[in-house]
Amino acid sequence: MVDAQTPPRRQFLGISNVTKTFQLGTDQVQALRSVNLAIAKGEFVCLIGASGCGKSTLLRIIAGFEQPSSGQVSLYEKAITGPGSDRGMVFQDYALFPWMTVRENIAFGPKQKGLARKYVDEITGEYLNMVGLGKFADRFPSQLSGGMKQRVAIARVLANECEVLLMDEPFGALDALTRESLQQELLDIWVRTRVTVIFVTHSVEEAVLLSDRVVVMTAGPGRIEADIPIELARPREVSAIDFNQVRRDITQRLTSHVGRRELKAVA
Repeated sequence: MVDAQTPPRRQFLGISNVTKTFQLGTDQVQALRSVNLAIAKGEFVCLIGASGCGKSTLLRIIAGFEQPSSGQVSLYEKAITGPGSDRGMVFQDYALFPWMTVRENIAFGPKQKGLARKYVDEITGEYLNMVGLGKFADRFPSQLSGGMKQRVAIARVLANECEVLLMDEPFGALDALTRESLQQELLDIWVRTRVTVIFVTHSVEEAVLLSDRVVVMTAGPGRIEADIPIELARPREVSAIDFNQVRRDITQRLTSHVGRRELKAVA
């Protein structure tokens, strides 16, 4: 029974009936249709699906870089109408400022907010150490490996004290060993900060390893096919029987709807 004196909890991140249509010359292409999703504060959610299913478009709408053609994305029940420091984006290509050192890249957001230098130095040092780059603070991006650049990109977003960390295939360009290392580091950071993570990937294994929920998207136009809770204890072992059962189930969902699209195209 709900106490009448207890106010209802506000929804954290809500995606309501979001549709997105792009104008390409004289043609209109619908990238998303009637997407609905609710994400709780502190959740780790992976979006997965074939190329062209609208995963990155949805992420950009949440970030405020794109506006939906209809529907709404809201944070704490307030409509998102543009970019904001409460949401931070990490891209596959790092998007670092090449003329700035590691320290300067991480300090950029706090400086833009006009915070006192002492606080900027404290928060920059905290996230430098969190991603293990204290010894590389004065290097430039061109002097770093791909994995180190991605660590800087993550630290730069977190230093801005975002509430939602948006990640668009951030490990897709990395070798397998670096990718595994960064997956674990990301989980460690998530446990420490409890930032809400929305993570786009093509890898079913990565999605099952990292997330609380896997949202499967289909294309033509993009929509949600399934929202699957991952009820495996952490830490997860990719060779475990229960892990592979979940991976097979999600893979089957993906391959079944890709197969339907191919049959429809042939017809």
